[in-house]
Amino acid sequence: MYKKGIYRIERNERLTETVWRMTLAGDTQWITAPGQFVNIALTGKYLRRPISVCDWDEGRITLIYKVVGEGTEQMSRLTPGAELDLLTGLGNGFSTKNDARRPLLVGGGVGVPPLYGLARQLLAAGKPVEVVLGFNTAAEIFYEEEFRALGCNVTVATADGSRGIEGFVTTAIAGAGLDFDYFYACGPLPMLHALYNAVEQDGQMSFEERMGCGFGACMGCTCKTKYGNKRICREGPVLQKGEIIW
Repeated sequence: MYKKGIYRIERNERLTETVWRMTLAGDTQWITAPGQFVNIALTGKYLRRPISVCDWDEGRITLIYKVVGEGTEQMSRLTPGAELDLLTGLGNGFSTKNDARRPLLVGGGVGVPPLYGLARQLLAAGKPVEVVLGFNTAAEIFYEEEFRALGCNVTVATADGSRGIEGFVTTAIAGAGLDFDYFYACGPLPMLHALYNAVEQDGQMSFEERMGCGFGACMGCTCKTKYGNKRICREGPVLQKGEIIW
């Protein structure tokens, strides 16, 4: 179930040249799982902007977004005290109800944020958490130290080799010899496809898709799975590895 509400900006700060972190105060009871997202109404824009929830607690939501167009650029100019109209608790999120004992979290670019709340939840359950973060260059890296501060073992990969392991997340997973029995992943489609083919373990993948309504009414983000059509905004964005059709 989702809920519409007004949220007040507490902080809106730049993390890298294009990535920002926004902290909002408001009702968080509708956020029930890591990997869910919110849909933000912006002045002058017809469609809301879907942004994954990085973390949340009672009364506060943390969002991380990348400035890629007019909507997110408008968000970057908002200041503390401004109010935003949000739909919260959207999507199914990641499920931790499985037998995984050594989970691996794999994030690429702006797919990293929803894994932070997931890592916190897994660590609270007493599970050791391996994290692999993939970026194009060292200048794009964010939240590496935040994951370490939680207690995660973090491996970083950059496509140009400017930081960490040179190559993609699949290169890092193989090169670091990581021991895991289940994975959770979020990132661009090519990364998810490569990961699907590279690892034998089961897991969950969070998909990015253009959305119209964000809550399943318009059917615009429907994709095919082995169990029929699913809406990324409603039955997703997280899909089980075994149901994905490439």
